[in-house]
Amino acid sequence: MPASPPPSPTRSGPALALAKLGLTRPEALALHLPLRWEDETRLTHVARLLPGQTAQLDVTVAVNRVAGHGARSVLHLTVTDAAGDALALRFLRHYPNQAKAWAVGRRLRVRGEVRGGLLGLEMVHPTVRLLAEDDPAPPLPTTLTPVYPASAGLPQAYVRKAVEAGLARAELAEILPPQALPAGLPTLRAALAYLHHPPADAPLAALAERSHPAWQRLIFEELLAQQLSQWQARREREQRRAPALAGCTGGAHDALLAALPFALTPAQQRVADEISTDLARTRPMHRLLQGDVGAGKTVVAALAALRAVDAGWQCALMAPTEILAEQHFGKLREWLAPLGLPVAWLTGSRKGRARAAQVEALASGATLIAVGTQAVIQEGVRFARLGLAIVDEQHRFGVAQRLALRQGEGGMEPHLLMMSATPIPRTLAMTQLADVDVSTIDQLPPGRTPILTKVLDDARRPQVIARVRAQIEAGRQAYWVCPLIEESETLDLQTAIATHADLCAALPGIQVGLLHGRLKAADKAAVMQAFEANRIQLLVATTVVEVGVDVPNASLMIIEHAERFGLAQLHQLRGRVGRGTAASACVLLHTPPLSPAGRERLRAMLETGDGFEIARRDLALRGPGEWLGTRQSGAGILRFAEPERDADWLDQARATAIHLWQHHPAIARAQVARWFGAELNWARA
Repeated sequence: MPASPPPSPTRSGPALALAKLGLTRPEALALHLPLRWEDETRLTHVARLLPGQTAQLDVTVAVNRVAGHGARSVLHLTVTDAAGDALALRFLRHYPNQAKAWAVGRRLRVRGEVRGGLLGLEMVHPTVRLLAEDDPAPPLPTTLTPVYPASAGLPQAYVRKAVEAGLARAELAEILPPQALPAGLPTLRAALAYLHHPPADAPLAALAERSHPAWQRLIFEELLAQQLSQWQARREREQRRAPALAGCTGGAHDALLAALPFALTPAQQRVADEISTDLARTRPMHRLLQGDVGAGKTVVAALAALRAVDAGWQCALMAPTEILAEQHFGKLREWLAPLGLPVAWLTGSRKGRARAAQVEALASGATLIAVGTQAVIQEGVRFARLGLAIVDEQHRFGVAQRLALRQGEGGMEPHLLMMSATPIPRTLAMTQLADVDVSTIDQLPPGRTPILTKVLDDARRPQVIARVRAQIEAGRQAYWVCPLIEESETLDLQTAIATHADLCAALPGIQVGLLHGRLKAADKAAVMQAFEANRIQLLVATTVVEVGVDVPNASLMIIEHAERFGLAQLHQLRGRVGRGTAASACVLLHTPPLSPAGRERLRAMLETGDGFEIARRDLALRGPGEWLGTRQSGAGILRFAEPERDADWLDQARATAIHLWQHHPAIARAQVARWFGAELNWARA
């Protein structure tokens, strides 16, 4: 009998819920794999039940009793099996029709977890199937029953039927050349059939760990499709045109290099050369510049901007916050003003004539460099000849914002340089950045002082405050970072506002500033200027100081409730100190008891100051879903594979993807279409 077609996404109810999950193609349904499996292939006798066991029984109702009234009533059933042994069933939530349907004498098939109760064994809220009184019991399934990811209004029975229909109709023929497949793995159709309906004796541990050959085939297929899609995006980008920003001797680029009060490190010089080579080509650069905190990315970005200027083109630098944008603006203005190059400043808070003059100068080409927040790409801002777009902390921007900076004039696309102060683990870069060239500054400039990290219980707060006073009396400055601005009803955390008040009282005679995201832009700027000028000695702040803040005289960082921060955040915050010549320290205050994840984060901060090792551990703790803005793109990158766990498959998938695009492009396109259909926007941003 032919399988029924999958539900139409135009219908309402469950069909609409299925469509919202993206399950409209047969292939998508076939790849909608179970979260877990339930064993409904066997029945158990009451006499053999053990507490903690999940079991299925055919029973008859012996007692039906409702205790209590209204919403708080509880339905109690006593059931017996064929041997006459009794089991208690308890339903804390029930409907009147259930109590009526499960009357004394009715036959039920129940499945649930067995518990030890006061009066013997019981099940609480088991699943119940009403059996016909005269007909024999329905046959037991021969395979494990899948439990699928679903959503509200989407019953499991409906999903199972839809997946079965999709699996029957999906085009799952083997399209990959035999030499492209790892040896010893099942066919794609066999792997999917096994994962949707494992046999009763399936190795559950191997299924849960995804080490079973059926899972391995799916993981390799997914990694291959992902690598192919990223390389497809790279190939498409290489067909587009960009201005050739070739260097010239004696221009602004060389003038800045000569005027800098420091020499580039070998790592900075290598990365600057990689960028210059890209800019000289007529295809758009798509490069990520990454480096640890304080590695010197801004000066490399400035040199890239001047390559554009020397070639007669404009450059736009966009940062996610006004504080970070202003730091870049200040640096560029300091370096470029002596060269006679004005820098436009565009943020959401800049209004009126000042903004209009900057916008007009960019539109006319009189100003060649602009720095700002997303205001750089807002309506009304046009560039005469935009040749280079630089996006700092690019993972904080959505796909649409990053794409807007790449819209050029006359069919020409600006070169794109992305920057990240969070080093990206190799496996993550290979999966999510396969179409991006990555430059890494893996060497810190000389003179950076090592940072001593301490983890202290909040009970030692008075000692920490005394340490702050001592540092300030020695002429230094300090940060005190809190996770919240105001009191929260759900989190019992010390807040920035309360901490500011407490520290003002505890440290008389010391100027304590307050900086958080709800301050007006002008007020934020005033606070930061006062801190940079040492008119504020202690700055209480939220994570607005996470990136971009550079105050060399600040030598002490206290992070309140450090266990609540992500590992990358902690590392970024720690990097705000140690920028001068004085010995620096970071104190991680925590409130016990620590969760296992919180303990691991603090241990990592104690054990290493290497940003790349921090990033590797952060990936292991958080998983890839939080990295690089994948949540903002509207689609997850990987569902089944994990970059760290499946690194060997990733290497093979990458090599296979390149081979397929070079020698079997039709197969490469078919593999991408099978896995992703038309949903490839994330691969092009």
